[in-house]
Amino acid sequence: MSVLHAAIIIPFVFAAVVPLLSRLLRGIHAGWLVLPAPAGLFAFMVSRVPSVQNGETVERTVSWIPSLGIGFTVYLDGLSLLFSLLITGIGSLVVLYSVFYMDRNREPIRHFYFYLLMFMGAMLGVVLSDNAIVLYGFWELTSISSFLLIAFWHDRERSRYGALKSMLITVFGGLSMLAGFILLAVMTGSFSIRDMIGGAGQLAGHALFVPAMILLLLGAVTKSAQFPFHIWLPDAMEAPTPVSAYLHSATMVKAGLYLVARFSPVFAGHAAWFWLVTAIGLATLLYASFRAIKQTDLKAMLAYSTVSQLGLIMSLLGLGSASGYAAGTHDSLLYTYAITAAVFHLFNHAVFKGALFMVVGIVDHETGTRDIRRLGGLMPVMPITFSVALIGTFSMAGLPPLSGFLSKEMFFTAVLNVTKMDFWNVGAWSALIPALAWIASIFTFVYSMLLLFRTFAGRRKPEPLPKQPHEAPLGMLVPPVVLASLAVAFGLFPNLLSYTLIEPAMAAILPELLEPGDRFAVSISFWHGWTAELFMTIGVVALGTAAYMLHGRVPALHGAVIRRISLNGIYDGMLRSMENGARRLTGAYMTGSARHYVIYIFAFFIAALAAALAGAGEIRFDMSGFAPMSLYEAVIMAALVISVLAIPFAGSRMTAIILTGMSGYMVTLFFVIFRAPDLALTQMIVETVSVALFLLCFYHLPKLKKERLPLRFKLSNAVISIGVGVIVTLVALAALGGRSFDTIADYYTDASYKLAGGKNVVNVILVDFRGFDTLLEITVLGIASLGIYSLIKLTAANGGGGKAQRDRASVRHNLYLPSGNDVILRTISKAVMFVILIFSFFLLLAGHNHPGGGFIGALMSASALVLLAMAFGMEATERTVPVNFRKVTAVGLTVALLTGIGSFFFGAPFLSHAFGHFQLPLLGDTELATAMLFDFGVYLAVLGVTMTIIFSIGRDK
Repeated sequence: MSVLHAAIIIPFVFAAVVPLLSRLLRGIHAGWLVLPAPAGLFAFMVSRVPSVQNGETVERTVSWIPSLGIGFTVYLDGLSLLFSLLITGIGSLVVLYSVFYMDRNREPIRHFYFYLLMFMGAMLGVVLSDNAIVLYGFWELTSISSFLLIAFWHDRERSRYGALKSMLITVFGGLSMLAGFILLAVMTGSFSIRDMIGGAGQLAGHALFVPAMILLLLGAVTKSAQFPFHIWLPDAMEAPTPVSAYLHSATMVKAGLYLVARFSPVFAGHAAWFWLVTAIGLATLLYASFRAIKQTDLKAMLAYSTVSQLGLIMSLLGLGSASGYAAGTHDSLLYTYAITAAVFHLFNHAVFKGALFMVVGIVDHETGTRDIRRLGGLMPVMPITFSVALIGTFSMAGLPPLSGFLSKEMFFTAVLNVTKMDFWNVGAWSALIPALAWIASIFTFVYSMLLLFRTFAGRRKPEPLPKQPHEAPLGMLVPPVVLASLAVAFGLFPNLLSYTLIEPAMAAILPELLEPGDRFAVSISFWHGWTAELFMTIGVVALGTAAYMLHGRVPALHGAVIRRISLNGIYDGMLRSMENGARRLTGAYMTGSARHYVIYIFAFFIAALAAALAGAGEIRFDMSGFAPMSLYEAVIMAALVISVLAIPFAGSRMTAIILTGMSGYMVTLFFVIFRAPDLALTQMIVETVSVALFLLCFYHLPKLKKERLPLRFKLSNAVISIGVGVIVTLVALAALGGRSFDTIADYYTDASYKLAGGKNVVNVILVDFRGFDTLLEITVLGIASLGIYSLIKLTAANGGGGKAQRDRASVRHNLYLPSGNDVILRTISKAVMFVILIFSFFLLLAGHNHPGGGFIGALMSASALVLLAMAFGMEATERTVPVNFRKVTAVGLTVALLTGIGSFFFGAPFLSHAFGHFQLPLLGDTELATAMLFDFGVYLAVLGVTMTIIFSIGRDK
């Protein structure tokens, strides 16, 4: 595993460790423990600048699913380095800011930093991943972590609403993006982004090219809050201000821009890409800048300004894609200017918008409100905050001598260059694009001035503020001051960025325009003379000042234009319609009848398998090779059939449970006769534990009526029963009678010891060859056990469901109260329990080479605890074994997962195992296998799951 892999993993490691450390070091704010992670990663990324500046790239791969061409491949070039610096650099400042913003005595800050670090690691994974599937995984992880951060104050309805909206919209886009990745992989034969870019020349004429483009753009525009999918971002402002400063100005919303920039080499040079990206960007820029001037909440104003600025960068990426069409001609350099402006403004926006979000957080923190109508006159009492706000808003408005002025001038140059295009029918629209950009810039100027002067200038309002305003503490001021200083420094000395960050990023976005060894010429100067761009800026300032002065007098500038129809209203209406439709559809088949549900399941089962058999062509039912049935098998089969047929006629539930257990034990005897000891052990223990569970579950049901109702024949029941039996029999005979492929059993028999070091083929398959299946299975079991626990706990918290349920609880309580007749059981169980536990450990340790394993051993341990509960009662068992089995489940899953991850450190695929022989003291030559660690995780997980369910259903309370 390389250093770049470690850079992605470090935030996740800190996320797991810091909550534990903060519990131990209660006197230290958790933010101080978190800060070394982003700060160290930022220092590492800075150290990579010289090599990337010289054109070097880094690519490292850890094998994951080689059969599908999926590997954990990381790639560092100019574009990924730029984003990594933003993620880690601004992340460091946000963490420092949050130390003074978040109150550790009132808020669960351990959760906050866990989510924040998870997001940081996911964003680094997005920008450093070269494999499209891995990128998608990290992409969706950013949506999940941002959901948790937006809903951090989950007791607020608006926080929950904003979190859900962001999740629904961005996950929809993520799934669309995944479909686009799959189409690109179909066209190129690889999930590697490098390979997709390398094969871009052969993709344009493919039938899947445009669908892949549209699907990928859906992912980009939803994540980067482009019109009309921008509606999630203003509602996401319900998150704490450090989250807004980090996710919604510098990182998460930039992920869509990164995606467009990264795949520009694939799609640039095509008219559809140019028009879609440019039109979406310009529409977003104009609409959001106009909406921003209507806001009265400072964070809402910044939210719409963020959407607007993202649209500006998106339009520049679209305009720059024309260079792909003009590649090889002198005109190509004309359109690369748009990419230069996009990269420069992307950096500038992260700087000034991060500073402004922190300023708004300070204002809210120190005054108690963000309502611009209640603010004003804060300049004398908050001079440092005002200075930062002045720099940030002036840079956002594009005023000299700040860096935002330079990138805004470059934006004007890029849109003016469009008028020189003579292809893709741009000529008819050549004047409209600069006009729209200029109008949007006027609105940008207006909302920048509103944010600054309505908050800090003028007189204080007569109504008292929730808090007496005062300057923020030093620790809260340092991060925005640092960002504001960068806006000044890069405004005065812009070429500090030209060949360190901007040119390498351009080389990654436009590789087709460079010959080996060549570089783009990037020179950013402050004065170009009296150009059209300068006159456009003068016009922006003049008309923007007039609009600012008229803002409160012209309703169109501060009131709603259309009151009845809005994008948020459309979203809410669509959500209500889908919920109502889902409720009606679900109500049609969720009748509350278990019989109906069983009919649905089995009817689908019959139809699906019947269709599969019918479409399989000729099926042979060759039974000539079957062995004759022995007397033992005939007797066991007869007992099995009799026990099963007797269950529907049982007069009590206890009889039905005994008959069910009997049928299971008959199957166990079959496994014994057929020499399958692992299956026999598993079946026997499962039946033992299942009988106990049946007993516990049936006490929740009402008593059976003493008088038996006469049996009634139901045609539907008969058809379903006969159909299932016939289909299962036909499938079994077809599988045995005719095989299309050679059996894989010989492979497992030959390879289990050679490749995995185990002689027990069944256990080797579970923990090595199909270890991923086992990991998912124990995960599902863990989720199910937590679901049962939560359901029962919720029922108990709501009062137990009335008198009938409390009566049944009393019955359960009496069931486990030891009586005088329990003396023999309790005496025997004390000795037998230890024998069973020792045997369970033996099964765990011996399972790799002999019958046994983690699953069987865990069930054996659970049976020992069930015996103890039956003898002494549930409460006594819980006192004797004071273990939280939910945590045991979590530890088991963690051990199993870490065992799989550990293979990455040796350059092996996930869940690869190793074994070897070692000379150990007293034991001599001993075989040790890493699969034992995985099996131990399975043991803990299954034991935790089983006992969580048993203690939840059968607890005495």
